Amino acid sequence: MHIPRSCKNHLNISYFRRVRAILLSSAEGHIFLAGVFLSLLYLLWLTANGLWNPNQAHIFAAMTVTHIVFGRAAGMSFGYAMGFGHYIVVSMNLLIETIQVLLFYPLFVFSWRKLLIINRLKNMMDHIHHAAETHRDVIHRYGLLGLFVFVWIPFWMTGSAVGCVIGFLLNLRPWLTIGVVLGGAYMAIISWAFLLQKLHQRAAEFGPYASIGILSMIIVLVLAGHFLYKK
Repeated sequence: MHIPRSCKNHLNISYFRRVRAILLSSAEGHIFLAGVFLSLLYLLWLTANGLWNPNQAHIFAAMTVTHIVFGRAAGMSFGYAMGFGHYIVVSMNLLIETIQVLLFYPLFVFSWRKLLIINRLKNMMDHIHHAAETHRDVIHRYGLLGLFVFVWIPFWMTGSAVGCVIGFLLNLRPWLTIGVVLGGAYMAIISWAFLLQKLHQRAAEFGPYASIGILSMIIVLVLAGHFLYKK
């Protein structure tokens, strides 16, 4: 059946108006806009940093990618392996985690409500949704404390993304979910900071490449966990 171009344009305009209304009026829309704004600020800062210290900017960009792809422990380990201290490693990873949560939660909710379908993210969101369903009853028993601890503890398929989905499935208010998930994520990052810095300090005694070995081990564990979970 052929749809006239004018009808297609009308449907597109109606869709974008609906999306704009949701972004401006809903809590999920406000969270998403906050995430976009913070992301733009971070990219501008990273670009400005690259103008006067390109090498450091490249390291920050690599730490960001490592955190997103392999998780907070790998991102922080990368920072320590590059010789940065607590202040830079912790603050950078807190910011990256915040942006991830602010963007992921509304995108998942929009996808769940069929307002936005991103085919490349669909499989990942399906896996996260399945993991959230698996843990939902246990966390529901302990309420907000259960969700906080779930995001905090470093087990496979726990963390911010799954915590966001569980908060949504438990019908928690959006900003309450964001607050509890970020609280657990921040506590996890601070906990990792003390452990990982000690490990990298000890590793430095064995040579300059020992810290890279710790980072490599964490990445291998993450990949192995992902493979076993898919199995």
